[in-house]
Amino acid sequence: MKKAGLFFAVSAFVTSLNSIAFSQKIENEVAVFAGLDKITGRIIRFDVKIGETVQFGALQVTPKVCYTRALTETPQTTGFVKVDEVTLDRKVQPLFSGWMFAASPGLHAVEHAVYDVWLADCKSADKFNPEPITPTRDDLGGRGFYDGPNSEALEANGITPKPQIRPPR
Repeated sequence: MKKAGLFFAVSAFVTSLNSIAFSQKIENEVAVFAGLDKITGRIIRFDVKIGETVQFGALQVTPKVCYTRALTETPQTTGFVKVDEVTLDRKVQPLFSGWMFAASPGLHAVEHAVYDVWLADCKSADKFNPEPITPTRDDLGGRGFYDGPNSEALEANGITPKPQIRPPR
């Protein structure tokens, strides 16, 4: 009798381990990032389609893949991301290329002297939002984004207009 109970307990344990180990990854079309401007202290969330590049300050962020799990499983959002820095002399230098984990943003976040960027979430293309999301709504969109007249003057003073989508490389 004890052997049968032990067998079923071990069998249930192995089955649960298999379901954890072989959980399906869901490949998403959009990666959601959060970015911190250390000078203004403002945080922005922005969506980027897989394979496209968005400029956040002096950084160019390009997600290659973004995975999540089913809602019935333990959340785990991961993405492979490439981040380049545009220098003052307009040269593009690689800054980061690797996996980011939404559950541990400090583990593989991009830490720059002025900007920090980390993966926040993944979502499907039908939920893509081309506009950045800001916690406040001041006259510059909560982050210093401005796409109206004099945007060139703002750029000259270090204020970057809204992220620009660039074609994939």
